[in-house]
Amino acid sequence: MSESTQPHQQANNLWSSRMAFILAAAGSAVGLGNIWKFPYITGENGGGAFVLIYLACIFLIGVPVLIAETMIGRRGGQSPVATMRTLTKTEGTARGWRAIGWNGVIASFLVLSFYAVIGGWALVYIGKAATGLFTGADAEAIGGQFGGLLANPWELLMWHSVFMVIVVFIVGRGIRSGLEKAVNMLMPLLFVLLVAMVIYAMNSGSFGRAVSFMFSPDFSKLTTAGVLTALGHAAFTLSIGIGVLMAYGSYLPKTVNIARTAMTIAVVDTSVALLAGLAIFPLVFANGLEPGAGPGLIFVTLPLAFGQMSGGALFGTIFFALLLVAAITSAISMLEPVVEWLEEHKGVSRAKSAIGGGLAIWFIGIGTVLSFNVWESVHPLGFIPFFEGKTVFDLLDFLVSNLMMPLGGLAIALFAGWAMKRESLPADIGLQGSSYKAFMFVLRYLTPAGIAVVFLYNLL
Repeated sequence: MSESTQPHQQANNLWSSRMAFILAAAGSAVGLGNIWKFPYITGENGGGAFVLIYLACIFLIGVPVLIAETMIGRRGGQSPVATMRTLTKTEGTARGWRAIGWNGVIASFLVLSFYAVIGGWALVYIGKAATGLFTGADAEAIGGQFGGLLANPWELLMWHSVFMVIVVFIVGRGIRSGLEKAVNMLMPLLFVLLVAMVIYAMNSGSFGRAVSFMFSPDFSKLTTAGVLTALGHAAFTLSIGIGVLMAYGSYLPKTVNIARTAMTIAVVDTSVALLAGLAIFPLVFANGLEPGAGPGLIFVTLPLAFGQMSGGALFGTIFFALLLVAAITSAISMLEPVVEWLEEHKGVSRAKSAIGGGLAIWFIGIGTVLSFNVWESVHPLGFIPFFEGKTVFDLLDFLVSNLMMPLGGLAIALFAGWAMKRESLPADIGLQGSSYKAFMFVLRYLTPAGIAVVFLYNLL
């Protein structure tokens, strides 16, 4: 059956309200990148100055693409693939722009394959914290627990499977009964858990030091690499360039102001990242640990802190529940472009599309599972010097994070800024006059330049 070219018309195929879309899109943006990655890259890059640059990048690089991608999705009203096929016709542009849609669907498919494995780690660590496995444990024991998890392919596969079942179940129930109900419950829960963690951290004795570390800029600690890291993470954290916002935008009612909504999403996403830092860094400083501990900050350094603090078992459980909620809200958004395309292309029900897409993603994820143990010495592209030493997981992460996401974001900015007809854009976006002119200047010049710099830096 050929793909449908009809936009979503039925009311139950649309978000019920602007707030529902904000929660869904913010849930997509709020994920492991906020709770896991932002704190450790802030620690690695000296704190306050990095945070300041990151905030500037969010609003100069991330938000314009967020607006453009959502606008494209709503105008097309279909899956990213069908939307771009339709718009290249109606806008009279070259057929090559259709690659934006395919890039989005394939990127979301690949990123979820390894994202679900890490989401499974959060499930494991909820149990570890709740049963007191961190209490009184030293650094060697905590590191041994994490190393033991990675070394066990069957345990990783089990939790990867559980995580994917949760995601497939939610997405398979549809927009209002699945995605919308999930984010209406999970996003408020995320904020409650996060605020509870910040209150706990305020009583750690090092909250003032953490605030100073995050919000007192010392530009002597900021390197060129740090600036580019801030640029890259600003794009990554808002889920731009991987079809998610295009898919979610296709369900957005015409009455919603996209520009205002996008700013709200960016504020929510940024607030979560900053609150995560205020929850994590006081615990790190109070226990004499290293804020720049890298990716192990969440799964090694923090469990060590929880194990030494009063109430650590309870709040460790709360923290990893928070991490799981953030992972789920992002993961369901990554499955949506795949499901939307399968519904159109194959003409099968949403439930069957979710199951079929989920199974395919789960299968690809086995490569990531094995990358940490059985295949840790397998380097598929090791014969190329640039990829020497990269496992299957490393290659998937590199392909999506360093190639497909920035290229997708760059192409969206260029398509909306240069290729689309300008007459209807102000009304579509929700900006007029000088605000619209300023937005278009940023979208056409500053945003592509920033993304291009990050893209080239990642390749050199």
